[in-house]
Order: sequence, then structure tokens, then C-alpha cells
Amino acid sequence: LCLDCMNIRSRPFSCRLLLLTSLLLVLPFCISTNSTEAGCINHNLRMTSVSSKYQQDGPEAKEIAQYLPYFPFKGIPRFYDIGGFLFEPEIFQKIVNIFADRYKEIGVDVIAGLDARGFILGPPIALALKKPFVMMRKKGKMPNSISSDDYQTEYGSRSGITVQRDKIKEGDRVLVIDDLVATGGTLSSAISLVKMLKGTVVECACVVELKMFINPSEESGLPSRTKLFKELGHEEVPVWGLVSEDILTNEAKLPEGYVDDGEEH
Repeated sequence: LCLDCMNIRSRPFSCRLLLLTSLLLVLPFCISTNSTEAGCINHNLRMTSVSSKYQQDGPEAKEIAQYLPYFPFKGIPRFYDIGGFLFEPEIFQKIVNIFADRYKEIGVDVIAGLDARGFILGPPIALALKKPFVMMRKKGKMPNSISSDDYQTEYGSRSGITVQRDKIKEGDRVLVIDDLVATGGTLSSAISLVKMLKGTVVECACVVELKMFINPSEESGLPSRTKLFKELGHEEVPVWGLVSEDILTNEAKLPEGYVDDGEEH
């Protein structure tokens, strides 16, 4: 807006005051009518304000990492066990508080937890925010549900996950919660479900993020989460993890005779 172009300075004081007051009243409305652009600006501002508060591998994360031991399990040398911090009420509460604080600032309408550890983490965060919690479950577990396509994880192929079709409404801002993100297969399936119901995934949040899968080199042979999200049209959805493998150094003390008896599914 150019005040010179509007000849405001040449007008009587009373006219100038009236015009400027009108501009102040109309300008917010003009901005809000471009809902997509305004929404992106508001979202980016919110994300910027919270990104500096709880950083990945920051002081809080380093404390929590001490309670995330890893085991050789399911054929994986480092299987991170959330049972460690669940057994410590103060640490579990700290995690809930961090997530609740972050998403109170960002703003969400619905919290969706992934089968099964998302069912542990999601409800206390939803209660703290006073927002509804939605389960995303394996096929055949819930009535009145829709299903995503089959997908791949670090463990192998999986059949699609489901959500009840009346739990997410058009325009809902949805937070997807799980304990850990690796290849992003399960998260991408959850994002697809939200989009089927015309909701928007504000963010996918996990306690642990394995950064080695974000965008590995071709030579590594590892699956790329970035490439998967792009192929599925989900590249606009951010993923946030509080703790990365860089600080997960707590090797579990295995009892004598320990056996890896983990099932694939």
C-alpha cells in the first residue's frame, strides 16, 4: 500500500484519520481471505517459534536418551525400547509435557496415534491439550473404517492401516504420533489416511528419529524417507523427532541366556 498514491498527505487531517482507520480494519480481512497463503504464513511463524524451544538432541533429549536402552531384537542390532522411560514416571511426564507444549503452540484439532505404541504416547498428550484422540489400527480391528494401501517398513511389507471414517473431518489439523520413525512407511500410510478424509497433517511426531533414513546415499542401500514422501506426494508434511540415534548410546545389559525372540509383526 502506498500512502502517496492515495493522496492521503494532501487531505485534511480528519479525512486522513478516517482513511487510515479504515485501512486498519480492512487489511486483516484482506489477508485472511487468502486462506492458503495466510495459513502457511501463520503455520511457519508458529513452527519457527517452537523450533528453538525444544531442539532435537537438546538438553531435554539427552536426559530422556538415558532411559531409551537398545537391545538386539527382531534381528536388529539396536532396537530402542520405550519401556525404559515408561517405567520412569517423571521422564514419561517430561516427554508428554514437551509434546503438549510444542503442539499447543502450533495448534492441532485431532491427535492420531499409530498402532501400537502411538496408543501409549498419544492419549496423555491429547488429554493435556484437551483434544480428541484417534486410533490408527491394523486392518480388521475397528468398524466403520477406511484403509490405506499396503506399505513397506524397515521390518518388511505391511498391510494398510485403518482409521474410523467419522473421526477426522474436512479441514482438521491432525498430529500423527508414534514412538519412532525410521523409513517413514507407517507414517506415510497415516498421512494418506488423513488426506483421504480431507484433513491436513500438521506434523508427524516421534520420540525417536533415525536420521540415517532421512536421505541416505544410493551407495548405502538404505531406503530413503525423503524419496518415499516425495513419491507419495507427502513432501510438505514435516517430521519431528525429539531424540536421534546420535545420542542413543545406552546399551542394555543383557541377562545370561538372552534370546532374540522378537516376532516380525
